[in-house]
Formats: sequence, structure tokens, C-alpha cells
Amino acid sequence: MPLRPAVVFYVSGHGFGHASREIEVINTLGAARPDLAIILRTAVASSLLTRTLRVPVICLDGPCDTGVIQRDSVTHDDEATVREAVAFHQTLRERTTAEVERLATCDVQAIVGDIPPLAFEVAAEIGVPSIAIGNFTWDWIYEWYPEALRQAPHLLEDIRRSYRRAARALELPLSGGFDVFPSVTAIPFIARHSQWTRTDARRRLGLDRARPLALLSFGGYGLPRLDISLLDCLADWTILLTDRITEGGAQLPEHVRFISEESFAGDLRYEDLVAAADVVVTKPGYGIISECVAHDTAILYTSRGHFREYDLMVGQMPSLLRCRFISQDDLFAGRWYAALSALMRQPSAPVRSGTDGASHAAAAIQAVVDTYSARASRSSAD
Repeated sequence: MPLRPAVVFYVSGHGFGHASREIEVINTLGAARPDLAIILRTAVASSLLTRTLRVPVICLDGPCDTGVIQRDSVTHDDEATVREAVAFHQTLRERTTAEVERLATCDVQAIVGDIPPLAFEVAAEIGVPSIAIGNFTWDWIYEWYPEALRQAPHLLEDIRRSYRRAARALELPLSGGFDVFPSVTAIPFIARHSQWTRTDARRRLGLDRARPLALLSFGGYGLPRLDISLLDCLADWTILLTDRITEGGAQLPEHVRFISEESFAGDLRYEDLVAAADVVVTKPGYGIISECVAHDTAILYTSRGHFREYDLMVGQMPSLLRCRFISQDDLFAGRWYAALSALMRQPSAPVRSGTDGASHAAAAIQAVVDTYSARASRSSAD
């Protein structure tokens, strides 16, 4: 464990979005303040983290929250979601104690949470400031499950009590539930940015630059029910897949390109695929929306089951980028051509949204650390 001043990031393991945006913050913070040790606490696989981390980080594995329990990328289990959250929060005091002991040899100056309640309990116990970063809170999400909550009447207030212990919150676009925090500052999207233009990305990937390109992006849960051979758009479109969609590319039709996870071990990044694409076919989620905004890539989206964030995102997406809905019936039946064609005819969003939220977040964290350090120095002098 480091002896120099440390910032600890507690990051939800729900999907990839929380981790991918906090890695952007960590990279920015680490470059600006190499004097700080950065500790990352998350259940996200370290193999996914190390591909995009550009500064030294100590990774401590383990769950920070339970998130939403999913059967696949577009199907949730509401009862299991609440049941797992209740079980986790029933042991929050013991978990907090274990975290404090785990960090006992570190000179922790601040704790960042995206957005596990555990983070703010640990900060309060240690006596350091904490910063929430996110676009939703878990109590706001769980409010959407009233039937399941009948068996857990104290869950929402337990979560809110933890959130109220945060010194401040940085609220990203597409947000809900941030009124629980005592101090809130809005910041732009935190998004990953490709270093390549669309033309360069396609050239580096060996893709036909004359054909329109659609990337399938359904997160870590994948979409195993989708039969790519049924797609009605392959005469005109190139379709780009990764391991997150299918297990292999040996039997794929013509004009379907498979990118394996091993490809990302080099200089290729997932955001490079977003940059290369004209359209991303996806479910609405913060991470993919932010990256599509950053690269001016359109979104063809389907419903994602009973998830509160969905309605909020669908309502705001048209002001951020070109987007269009495709039903799950049409998605799985392969009836894509009409929707893709209509989407390509839509005008671009009138105003590009900012996607430099990582620099805003890093600056806010530095300010909190500097204030804490100055107060600690004055206390020692007294």
C-alpha cells in the first residue's frame, strides 16, 4: 500500500459504463497529479481496466454494490435486484469496517464514488471528504420497483442516508436522483475519445470506407438471442460485432466483421469502433450515448426492459444526437434496413454537447484534496 497521499475510487460493477468513465477521470487526475496514489475498488474485471488505464493504479477487487440483476442486456430481474440490494445493505456496517481496515495503511485524502453508497460510509468513517460522480443514484433506480420494495421498506432510506454523507456531487447529463446530495455541481459528459477520425478508424480496421457501418453494442451481458444471419441490411451495410455480441466469427455472413476481445490488447480501443461507425445499434445507456455524442455517431436503440433510466434517456437523446427506435421484435427478426435508412436521413443535433467532463471531475477532486491537505497541515501545526 502507498504511503503518499491517496485518492480511492469506489466504482459500481454494474455494466461497463461506470468503470469506463471513471478510468477517464483517473487518467486525467493521474496525469495532472502524479504525486497522488490512486486506488481503484471495483468488481469490474482487471483485464478490462488495464486496457485503458494510462497511469499507475492499485486495483482492489470486490463488489461495491449490487446494481441491477440482468438476464441479458435487455432483460432485468426486479425481485432479484431488490433482494440482492437488501442483502448487501444489511451488511453495510461490516463492509464499511472491512474497507476501513483495508485502507488503514494508506494516507487517504479523498474518496470518489460512482456511485456505491459504501464509498460515502467509508469516507465518513475515515474522516475524509467524499465526492459522488454519476448520472443516477441507486435509490432513484430502485424506486421503480414498488412491488419488490414492499419486502424492503427501509432500503431506499438506507441508501439515501449514505448519499447524504457525501461532501459534494458531480452530476453528469442524463441524470436522476441527485437531489439527495447536499451540494451538487453539473458537469459535461465524461466520454472516451478515439484518437482516430472516422476515415482513419475504418482504414486501420480494414473496413470498406464506402459502405455505411453499424456497430452492435450491448454491453457485457451481450445479446446471444440475436441471429445475425437474419439481417435484411447486409447488401448495403457492414455490421461490426465483438465478443460482447457473439462468441466467434467463423460462420458469420458476408459484410459482417468480427472484432475479438484479444484485439483490444494492442492499441485498439472500443471507442475506436464507435468512431468508425455511422450507427451504433444498442440499448440506451450512459456510456454508449456519451461516446456516440463525442464521435457524432447515430444511435438505433431498442427498449431495455423495466429500467427507470431508459425513459429519461429516450426523452433527452434527440437533443443530443441522431437517434431512432427499433422494436425488439424487429431487432431480433433482423428487420433493420428501414430503420437504418430513416436514421441516416435524419439531421444532426443542432448543438454538440460537451464531452470533457473528465477534466472537470479531476479538477474538482484536486480541489477537495488540496483543501483537505491544507486543513490537515493547519491542524498538525496547531
